[in-house]
Amino acid sequence: MPDPGADGPGPAGDPPPDSAIDRLLASERATFVRVVPADLASELAAGALLIDLRPAGDRAAEGELAGATVVDRLVLEWRLDPTSPHRLAALERPDQRVILVCNEGYASSLAAAALRRLGLRNATDLVGGFRGLQAQREN
Repeated sequence: MPDPGADGPGPAGDPPPDSAIDRLLASERATFVRVVPADLASELAAGALLIDLRPAGDRAAEGELAGATVVDRLVLEWRLDPTSPHRLAALERPDQRVILVCNEGYASSLAAAALRRLGLRNATDLVGGFRGLQAQREN
């Protein structure tokens, strides 16, 4: 059972793909290479746009993600569609690297897949999400 504050199956890792959402997640993730926390700094140095999808309550409780632009999941596609008049100014071109971060790396995978369908071919997400990044920094 997922943690009520989480965005996926929980810290134990990905469950075996036995539900429709688990199969969808596996299928979408197979279409792109995800960023591991240890590589995030080099991705940002190379010009990647970091997007924090976490709800305001989670950001308040767990902390802000330095260098990230906060975009509510509800409006993500409008803010990052390269053809949208409502896109973020920080999105400079359709081939720009965009790294999405959620709590644990589940919702962000599905969001990255949606952005790829809109033409952002270098959209991806962070393995383990914010919590995975924090755990890596603590070790």
